[in-house]
Amino acid sequence: MKIGIVCYPTFGGSGVVATELGKGLAKIGHEIHFITYRQPSRLDFFSENLYYHEVDIKSYPLFEHAPYELALASKMVSVVKYEKLDLLHVHYAIPHASAAYMAKQILKEQGIQIPVVTTLHGTDITLVGKDPSYEPVVTFSINQSDGVTAVSEDLKKETYAHFDIRREIQVIPNFIDLERFKRQKKEHFKLAICPNGEKLLVHTSNFRKVKRVEDVIHVFYEIRKKIPAKLLLVGDGPERDKMERLCRELGTCDDTRFLGKLDAVEEVLSVADLFVMPSEKESFGLAALEAMACEVPILSSNAGGIPELNLDGVTGYCCEVGNVEDMKNKALYILADENLPRFKENALARALEFDISAILPMYVDYYQKTIESTLVRI
Repeated sequence: MKIGIVCYPTFGGSGVVATELGKGLAKIGHEIHFITYRQPSRLDFFSENLYYHEVDIKSYPLFEHAPYELALASKMVSVVKYEKLDLLHVHYAIPHASAAYMAKQILKEQGIQIPVVTTLHGTDITLVGKDPSYEPVVTFSINQSDGVTAVSEDLKKETYAHFDIRREIQVIPNFIDLERFKRQKKEHFKLAICPNGEKLLVHTSNFRKVKRVEDVIHVFYEIRKKIPAKLLLVGDGPERDKMERLCRELGTCDDTRFLGKLDAVEEVLSVADLFVMPSEKESFGLAALEAMACEVPILSSNAGGIPELNLDGVTGYCCEVGNVEDMKNKALYILADENLPRFKENALARALEFDISAILPMYVDYYQKTIESTLVRI
């Protein structure tokens, strides 16, 4: 198949999943065309089956904000027409699904039928999509898609609960490339960070309020009272300055490191003892899956789709959002020398269920069914 993938080219979960999906599909022989305004951050190798088409966003004095959606729709039309694509797969509803609808109608006028699959990832539904400014367009765009997928059962339920969706939503979970995300021998790195055998906690995110990074720091502060420990914070975002101030206030700076954005996050995860994800909302928890693949147990909130991934009492624990005391107690239990090996083993076993080789066939099958059903309607 020739498939066009539209996504945000950023470090966020939807862009990562879309890019890794395209790379995986290319490896098994499909021709993949990425359409976005910048080369995706993980589109980092050459393949004869991978193509990148940049959306040219021109700025005119008339426009206060460049009309990206129009430029994107035009680029979709061009790529579908000249590369003879079989299907468009758009990730994140806003504005990709609405731009795809526009492109589809333009192509229809030219006698070209192109099926569109929209994948819902989370904040496009749970946060942005609920905004009255966007809700009608989001609802319309989803209903006009030929296929709709969501990354978790929780996100599927929330979409139906808050939008008038008449399309069937297929749940296809996020996945992991176990060739990349696996525990590496980085003992020298662990020794440099934890020279006295301290337990190492890790958190990765985009440092937005919804990630509740302050809970990570408070949990670490409480753990540190009981056992020697270190904390690595990976990522960057609007809450970082506030979190640095909080560390200074709590006196944990000597044992906390802010590492910023890292491409090779698997190297950090390879030396971690516990991954902390106390998010207020999380549709799946891709960062947690990456940690589990590196044999790291998870301490998380019970928000959104996280409990579908982090099995309470098995791969880690799920706690109520904001319950720092419970998180501290559960973390200490996991980190106990007699318990940690079991949780690490269970985390890896769970991650194996989400190997990309198991998820790719789900997408291929869904693409084929969508294309066939579109042909029947013509």
